[in-house]
Amino acid sequence: QVQLVESGGGLVQPGGSLRLSCAASGIIFSDYVMGWYRQAPGKQRELVASITGGGGANYADSVKGRFTISRDNAKNTVYLQMNSLKPEDTAVYYCSGRSIVTMAYLASWGQGTQVTVSS
Repeated sequence: QVQLVESGGGLVQPGGSLRLSCAASGIIFSDYVMGWYRQAPGKQRELVASITGGGGANYADSVKGRFTISRDNAKNTVYLQMNSLKPEDTAVYYCSGRSIVTMAYLASWGQGTQVTVSS
């Protein structure tokens, strides 16, 4: 059974930092490209950053230079370090993944973690 558990969100002032974590179980973690997504109220879920099993990363233009995605395959965990946070980064953040073997996306989502950037 696949399980994704996100944590690390909270309330932070503009310009502040947060580090999100997502612990995965039930999958061969190193076989997955992992991604962080976010969904703001009234908006569609969007991909923020992704990382291959070998550590190659890609970012949405809106977060380049501010966010860093990383992973620890030994701990089955993917991280998102968020710096210079802006009010428009406010959203629920989720992680998910796509298998490099089957090319299939994980069917379920975790509960997400709320990030609120406000003064």
